[in-house]
Amino acid sequence: MLLLVLSITGCSVTPPRQVAIASAHPLATAAGFEILQKGGNVYDAAVAVSAALAVVEPSGSGLGGGGFWLLHRESDGLDIMVDGREKAPLAASKDMFVADPISSLNGALAAGIPGMPAALVHLSTQYGNLSLAESLQPAIRYAQQGFKVDVRHQKLLAFRQSVLQQDAETAAIFLAKGKIPTLEHLLKQADLAETLRQLAEHGQAGFYQGIVADKLVQAVQQGGGIWSLEDLEKYQIVERKPVMGSYKGVQITSAALPSSGGIVLIEALNILENIDLESVDKLTRKHLIVEALRRAYHDRALYLGDSDFIEVPVARLLNKQYAQGLASTIRDDKALPSAYLTGQTAAKIGGRNTTHFSIIDNQGNRVAATLSVNYPFGAGMVASGTGVLLNNEMDDFVSAQNTGNGYGLVGGDANAIAPEKRMLSSMTPTFLQVDGKVAVLGTPGGSRIISMVLLAALDFAAGNSPESWLQLQRFHHQYMPDQILYEKEGLTEAEITGLQALGHQLKQSYHYGNMQAVQLDQGDLSAVSDHRGVGWASVQQIND
Repeated sequence: MLLLVLSITGCSVTPPRQVAIASAHPLATAAGFEILQKGGNVYDAAVAVSAALAVVEPSGSGLGGGGFWLLHRESDGLDIMVDGREKAPLAASKDMFVADPISSLNGALAAGIPGMPAALVHLSTQYGNLSLAESLQPAIRYAQQGFKVDVRHQKLLAFRQSVLQQDAETAAIFLAKGKIPTLEHLLKQADLAETLRQLAEHGQAGFYQGIVADKLVQAVQQGGGIWSLEDLEKYQIVERKPVMGSYKGVQITSAALPSSGGIVLIEALNILENIDLESVDKLTRKHLIVEALRRAYHDRALYLGDSDFIEVPVARLLNKQYAQGLASTIRDDKALPSAYLTGQTAAKIGGRNTTHFSIIDNQGNRVAATLSVNYPFGAGMVASGTGVLLNNEMDDFVSAQNTGNGYGLVGGDANAIAPEKRMLSSMTPTFLQVDGKVAVLGTPGGSRIISMVLLAALDFAAGNSPESWLQLQRFHHQYMPDQILYEKEGLTEAEITGLQALGHQLKQSYHYGNMQAVQLDQGDLSAVSDHRGVGWASVQQIND
């Protein structure tokens, strides 16, 4: 009898299921919790959050875009990356944007074949508890009933207003008689709701075949693009092994190719592992981080691309001895000009959007997902009758040798355009783990994503909280253009003067990034949404 009582008592103290979610929009976070309360797991919640963001944050992601979903399943220790990156159409060619570079940013030719819908189906069927139709319900409701636009939405509309005005269908959905809508404006997307219903009812065939596919291809071709029905029918999700590394005892799991994020992040941290950042002053510490980033981004430009198409020396780039050699070239009293590495010319920097969300439960199951349509509102064109805003991810390829893309990133043949190739990305969904603590984080920000995650990883390694990681002032270097980009108030006047004295060029930017982070620390959950955005982070008990 005593044994029975102990057994019952043990069962009674089993901790209730708790989940932490941080996303870039309150309605997306709410969608995740809605699905969890219906019996979904963290992967069902990821489907709901992804689809909701496609509706309520169209500047950052959508059914016409793609992304990377980094998953961990605690029951068997599975770590996997679901690659939903866009692909170049079959009719794409290496020099297709040379004569008209702006067409890689605006209009139908800029759009790669979307991966988001296929990824939602894959996540639901392979990892979820609920049906895809159940997990898509919040997004369908938001699209049908509408939601009020916010200040961030208005700002990003203003950034792309002139492009959005050029397409009647796009302007009718997102603008109010050609102007930026007010904060009271209710954004309804009936066509998008119907496309989501088709996906919910028919799975992948509901988007990549049938009536939706017909409308997509017709709209793209009429807009001067090169999609075909075969492009859509051939699209498939790829599951990839994440890249893994360590930094002073912290285990790092991050995005694999065709994202450069994990490789560049770990390479830069490997370099910094050879340097005692705690023994130098704040100015020198920033200088040394910049020098590590310069070298890691240099390798990005030289070697990285879609590993299904080219041989990439991943093992060497992640090798700690290789990093030790790079670290030996860093001086603490002088910057090394990027031209000394290869002599390539500087490129213009611009662009700034994508989205991220993080989820973890108190068992350790987790998802870090970074999603994108590239520039705010992608190519600035909605495929008529679908509500699907097209991406402009073709700009993430290198269209001309050593010419920067919209984010100023340079590269060579490794990231050249080829049919069915996936363009190189900087998205960096990441897990960090040490001594009973697990962090899940990521951010939008184009080429600056990796440096933001690196700064947060260093702060995590120092034992600081998620609130601290997101409060950090941000600075960035990406090899070319050869300058430190820093957000407003990101450097003090003394630091600016000191870095210039070391030989650095500097440029101030706006406040950038929108990091979403959650953490499991010895069973306790926390969630934080970047104060630079309008997102919502919460920890809630789930009633099973």
